[in-house]
Amino acid sequence: MNFIQFESEQKLRGGYYTPADLAHFLTRWVKPTTGTKVLEPSCGDGAFFEALMGTGATVTAFELSHEEAAKAAGRGLPNCTIHNRDFLGWAVSAKDGQFDAVLGNPPFIRYQYLPSEFQANAEKVFARLDCKFTKHTNAWVPFILSAISLLRPGGRLAMVVPSEIVHVMHAQSLRTFLGQQCRRIVIVDPQEIWFEGTLQGAVLLMAEKKATAKAHGEGLGIHRVTGRDFLRQDPEDIFNAPRAINGKTVVGKWTRALVATNTLAILDEIESRKDFHRFKDVATVDVGIVTGANSFFLVTDDVVEKHGLSEWAHPMFGRSDHCPGVIYDDAQHARNAATGKPTNFLWFKDDSVEADRKARRYISLGEDEGLHTRYKCRIRKPWYSVPSVYSTEVGMLKRSHDTPRLILNTASAYTTDTAYRIRAKRGTAAQLVYGFINSLTALSAELEGRHYGGGVLELVPSEIEKLLVPSPENLTTDISSLDRQIREESVADTLEAQSEIVLAGLTKGEQMDLLAAWAMLRNRRQRLPDEGSVDLQGE
Repeated sequence: MNFIQFESEQKLRGGYYTPADLAHFLTRWVKPTTGTKVLEPSCGDGAFFEALMGTGATVTAFELSHEEAAKAAGRGLPNCTIHNRDFLGWAVSAKDGQFDAVLGNPPFIRYQYLPSEFQANAEKVFARLDCKFTKHTNAWVPFILSAISLLRPGGRLAMVVPSEIVHVMHAQSLRTFLGQQCRRIVIVDPQEIWFEGTLQGAVLLMAEKKATAKAHGEGLGIHRVTGRDFLRQDPEDIFNAPRAINGKTVVGKWTRALVATNTLAILDEIESRKDFHRFKDVATVDVGIVTGANSFFLVTDDVVEKHGLSEWAHPMFGRSDHCPGVIYDDAQHARNAATGKPTNFLWFKDDSVEADRKARRYISLGEDEGLHTRYKCRIRKPWYSVPSVYSTEVGMLKRSHDTPRLILNTASAYTTDTAYRIRAKRGTAAQLVYGFINSLTALSAELEGRHYGGGVLELVPSEIEKLLVPSPENLTTDISSLDRQIREESVADTLEAQSEIVLAGLTKGEQMDLLAAWAMLRNRRQRLPDEGSVDLQGE
C-alpha cells in the first residue's frame, strides 16, 4: 500500500494537463455548435476551452481548485459557467440527460487519497447508477459514470482517460455500464506515453450514447496509433475505423478487442473442449506469506550470521531474479545466497524466542524502527510471529515481464506475498509446471491480467484461476530441459517449442495465431513497436 504522505502533489491532485492537439481532436468529434450544451466535469486550467472558442456552445464546467478555475475563467470562453466545487457532489442530484456532449480529462486520483466527503460522493454515484462499488476505484471511474448518465440519448462523450480503463478490475462496473448505455465505444490507443515525466499511460475514450434504451449496441473497438499523425484525420473516420466487438468484450476486460477475430474464434473453441481447462480446475492458488515488514523478515546470509539467527532462518524466494527458470532447487538457492540476495525468511513462531538473547536483540532492532506499529504487524500477537507459514510444491510470481511462469519448488522454500502458493489438483506438480508454458496460456494471461505504467504484467488469484491451460495429467515432462530453455533462449522461441508439445491438439497454424496474439499484447504492454504479425482490425 502507498501512503498519502509519500505521494507527490500532482498525484494527489490527479492533474495531467491535456495537450492542445488532443483537446482539439476530441472537440471536433463532438461537433459543438451554437446552443450545444457541453459538460466539462474537470476543466483544470481550461485546455478544452481553447478548442471550444468560436463554436457558440454553452459550457458548464467544474473545477475543484480555485487557482485552476481562475486560470480557466481567464481564457474568456463565452457562454461558459465555471463551478468551483466538486463535480461528483453536484452530479449525484443532477438531472440526467441534460447535456449534448461531454469533454474532459478527469482526475486520476485513487479512492484512498480522496477526502472523506469526496469518497462519500463517489460511492453515491455507484449506488445511484446501480453499479458495483469497490474501494480500489479511482476518481476517473465515477466521473465517467456520472458524465454518461448526464448525456442525452445520442450524445457524445470524448475524454482523455487512463489506459488501464481497458483491463483493471476496479473499472469493470464502468466498462459494463458503458456497454449497456452506448451505441458504440472506441478507444484510441497510442504506443507512446502522452504525459511527459510520468509512466501514466492514457487513451482517448470516444463514446456515443444509445438513442433509446433498447437500441442495439455495436460494442467496443480499439484503434491503435503510433505518433500524432492521426490527429490530422477526421475524428469521425477514426471513430468508425475499428471493428466493434460485443458480448464477452463489453461485459469483461476490453483487451479482447485488440485480438484478431480468427484468434478469438480459436479461444472460444478451446473453451468448449475437454482437453483444456481453466486453471482453477487443475490447481488451487493462495497468496504467499504476508510479513508486514519484508526488509526485517527477509534477509541475507550475512544478516543471519551477524545476528546469530540460523535457528529461525528458512529458505525463501520471491523475486524474478531468484529463479530465472522453472525450478527452484537447492542449487539455485545456493547461487542466490552466494550473490548476496535475501534468501532467508526469519520465522519466529511464537514468544518462546524471547528466551534467546540474540533473537530478542534482533526483534528490538525492529521495534526501534517502529515495525511493531505497522498495521499488519500490530494486529498479530506477538507482532513478530508471522502467520500462515507453509510452502507448496509450486510457486508463481505475482508479476512478470514477458509471461508468467510456474516454479517447481523442490527446495520447499517459502514465498512472500510477491508470489503465490499453488497446489496441483490434477496431475503432478511437475506436469502442472511443464504444461503452463505455451502460447495459449501466455495469451490467456495477457487477456486476464492487468498492467500499469511500467508495462509489467500482474495477475491476482481470481485472474490466475481463469487462465486457459492444457490438461496436465497425460503430459510427459522434461522439466530440466524446459528450465534450461527458459534460461538460455528467447521467450517466443520457448513458447513456440513448448506449444508443439503441450498443445498437440491444436494445429500448428492455430498455435502460431495464439503466439502472434500474445506477442502483440506483450509488445503493446511494454510499448514496443508492433511487428505487424497480427491484423489488429481483424479484416
